[in-house]
Amino acid sequence: MKRDQTKKTALTVVFAVLSVLYVMPIVQVLNNSFKANAFVNTETFALPNAESFVKFANYINGMTFGNYPFYKSVLYSFIITVLSAALILVCTSMAAWYISRVDSGFARLVYYLCVFSMVVPFQMVMFTLARTAYNLKLNTPYTIPIIYLGFGAGLAVFMFVGFVKSMPLEIEEAAAIDGCGPIRTFFSVVFPMLKPTMISVGVLEIMWVWNDYLLPYLALDSNLYKTIPIHIQYLQGSYGHVDLGAVMALIMMSILPVIIFYLTCQKYIIKGVVAGAVKG
Repeated sequence: MKRDQTKKTALTVVFAVLSVLYVMPIVQVLNNSFKANAFVNTETFALPNAESFVKFANYINGMTFGNYPFYKSVLYSFIITVLSAALILVCTSMAAWYISRVDSGFARLVYYLCVFSMVVPFQMVMFTLARTAYNLKLNTPYTIPIIYLGFGAGLAVFMFVGFVKSMPLEIEEAAAIDGCGPIRTFFSVVFPMLKPTMISVGVLEIMWVWNDYLLPYLALDSNLYKTIPIHIQYLQGSYGHVDLGAVMALIMMSILPVIIFYLTCQKYIIKGVVAGAVKG
């Protein structure tokens, strides 16, 4: 009994240290966002003092730097994130329902292809993807969600299939007896029951799309459309000079909504993963 208690205490200490290590980068970003640029380089880990503290000047400089307004980057990131998450949730949940309920070689092939897509590195297809996005006119904030659907479908279908297989088939059969067609059955019966996995998948996809840098950088015309990560990359002056204080401020502004969103919805992620792991 005493040995088990010692083991639990040791694990608690280890995980507490790991938690601090994971949180430290965010704390340092917040710390340096209130320092003058010169002190970010020379006193990176020191707390702001009377000489280095610049209040909210870095936040103001970051949002007003250059000719491209920061609010447009926030707007484009928001549009891309919302459209991509909505498209992924609707399309992949319907695909997962079909895969789970139709016993055919085609359904199994689609499922295995979705699972296989999770192990394909993005770097293998990024140059071909950029050219394809340009040819198909998918290089705008309103069309790039189609590309995100392709890359986000693997994980979403995998999680939805596991959950749908745990749902009783009798409910759908009763809806069919009452005269519901496949589409009405899905949106009236199946879709509401997918709420736990729907929320967990939505949270994961939103965090991924909001923070993504490489795909928008390759697909979008950066002269017309900049997401928040791209905007931060272009936050430099003449001769390559970078205002690190302003960069830290914008990074903090970009990750704060995601942190709040994740902390609010983290319990649903655990519920959705557990529910989707009942059968697989």
